[in-house]
Amino acid sequence: MPVRILTPQFVDGIFKGLKIAPTPPSPPAHGLAPPALDSNNQYKRCLLQLRSKGERSLEKYIFLSSLKQWDEEMFYAILIANMPEITPLIYTPTVGEACLEFSHIYRKPEGLYVSIDDKGNIKNVLKNWPKKNDTRITVVTDGSRILGLGDLGVNGMPISIGKLSLYIGGAGFKPQSTLPICLDLGTNNPKNLEDPLYLGLRRNRVDDKEMDEFMDEFMEAMAEVFPKILVQFEDFSTEHAFHYLDRYRNTAKVPVFNDDIQGTGAVVLSGFVNAAKLSSDASGRALTDHKVLFLGAGSAGVGVAKQVMSFFTLQGMSEEEAKSRIYFIDSQGLITVDRPKLQQHKIYFARKDYTGPPLKNLIDIVNYVKPTALFGLSTTKGAFTKQVIERMADLNPRPIIFPLSNPVSLSECEFKEAIDWTDGRVIFASGSPFLAYTYKGKEYYAGQGNNMYVFPGIGFGGVLSKCTHVTSSMVENASLALAESLTQEERLVLSLSVSQTAQIRSE
Repeated sequence: MPVRILTPQFVDGIFKGLKIAPTPPSPPAHGLAPPALDSNNQYKRCLLQLRSKGERSLEKYIFLSSLKQWDEEMFYAILIANMPEITPLIYTPTVGEACLEFSHIYRKPEGLYVSIDDKGNIKNVLKNWPKKNDTRITVVTDGSRILGLGDLGVNGMPISIGKLSLYIGGAGFKPQSTLPICLDLGTNNPKNLEDPLYLGLRRNRVDDKEMDEFMDEFMEAMAEVFPKILVQFEDFSTEHAFHYLDRYRNTAKVPVFNDDIQGTGAVVLSGFVNAAKLSSDASGRALTDHKVLFLGAGSAGVGVAKQVMSFFTLQGMSEEEAKSRIYFIDSQGLITVDRPKLQQHKIYFARKDYTGPPLKNLIDIVNYVKPTALFGLSTTKGAFTKQVIERMADLNPRPIIFPLSNPVSLSECEFKEAIDWTDGRVIFASGSPFLAYTYKGKEYYAGQGNNMYVFPGIGFGGVLSKCTHVTSSMVENASLALAESLTQEERLVLSLSVSQTAQIRSE
């Protein structure tokens, strides 16, 4: 007689008794499948089909998406056993191409779509989710700033789907506990509006007032329909990312964090902790003497900087002293307080100690600041030129260079370039993976400062602890724990191996 397992059942957060847990699907009845079909051979068969597609990453993405929809158990078996190979196909860098092509490669519904047309009825839309009593984690995007690709509208849904696959593969969430959500508030991208296959509303984005009303209703409805959920905001435009994090982080009835601001900041802080030590060992400088220059002052850049401040305060510096070690560049140059109409999120880090003519060129700013670390979150390919990187190498025995923009096609420099132009002395980490590179007979490995190393842990910890809010100290401690988790060999290249994520999941 088969074993039956009883599990507690909750409806709207209220215990409703015990229920027999669903059993795995039975194999096809005799005659409905080939005689020699078995799960081990099918696993090998799926991998062979995947690998037969060579370097065609988008085709691999489509294959894996279809596999997940038709044989979810097989998909996750392959993901967990082959994370270094599969992760770049369902997440960065391939997910960027998948977003651009989403309306053209769409096969079958996955996730939940809530549009501005649902305003006033959002709660009922959320109730349509078939697994609402199991749901514990959601990734929510409005598609307005997908990676460095801009406003993609509902084509941003693969971001939510991909992140949640990593919650399952990396943090051990059950698939039925995850919920990808895309909010369709319109799009200002003419390519979307003119595409006859575009899956979203054919209208421009709503104004801020209407978006606030929509988001307030959405967050209230989320708390009612999914009272045990943790909400991760993803790829909102810069102003809206800060606005909605500030609006809900301490007031929403469910815990909230923003991965672009807090997750990116946490993983980069983790990398910088070890990078700064390596750099100081080479130069003899005190850890408090480091200066960090940021190219790119969007939500990710400012979020990273606020986390990096923790590095300096942990050395005993005051908040003002820590802030003084950080410089920002945007499209107009070095950000200073005397610039007219400075955006709100840029004011905190605007320099008060520079009174000369505006500095606009990166090389001039490097010469003025003399930074020990150069971080790129600008989505400007090639912004870290040979002249800039060579100057960083002149200033520092081991310069810290982090081109963090995603996908690889928008990275501020290539790993090969950073190695060549610093004679192999660079301490390097990027947002997306680069292949190993051999220079003067030595093989170098690129560190990867990708959010995937931290957001599954933040979400898992938040859900497990049943926290009411995701606090700044929780994010900071996640970052420091990540820094400490690296082996000595990994610290030298600032990279937790992707395969170790699966190991962490099993511990």
